[in-house]
Amino acid sequence: MLIFTVNFVYITLNTIRFMLTMKGYRNLAPLISMVEITVYVVGLSLVLNRLDNIWNIIAYALGYGVGVRVGIWVEDKLALGYIMATVILPNTDSPLPQVLRNNGFGVTQSRAEGLEGERLVLDILTPRNQERRLYALVNEADAKAFVITYEPKYISGGFWVKRVRNRRQK
Repeated sequence: MLIFTVNFVYITLNTIRFMLTMKGYRNLAPLISMVEITVYVVGLSLVLNRLDNIWNIIAYALGYGVGVRVGIWVEDKLALGYIMATVILPNTDSPLPQVLRNNGFGVTQSRAEGLEGERLVLDILTPRNQERRLYALVNEADAKAFVITYEPKYISGGFWVKRVRNRRQK
């Protein structure tokens, strides 16, 4: 049980640290990595000192798998960073841009030409913890909306930079 727990903690920390590193958390990721490597050394020594017992190896492997799953779950709950959503609407007169703005989302809208005619394109930058709320609002307004999301690495200027700067100054 100790081997499982140690490897579970190690891999959970490893997964979170990796995701923090990918999102640019340059101070938090190294701190977590120090704890992570300490736990790793302890766990590996427990297994290497008892390689004759197959249950130790199984517990180590099981802790690894469960740790990855829990690490992903924790990162999903933390919802760090931002997403960029592009919403393509078949109705150019859709009230969705104003609905989103009324709900605190920054929306840039433009018109585009699709296979079946003119479309309304919305570009929306939002914190990841608002992603599900955004999807719900879009789906409620237009179930036929086409939605694409991705995570931007770098943000400069515009609506969000002003909002983040104002939040830091308070």
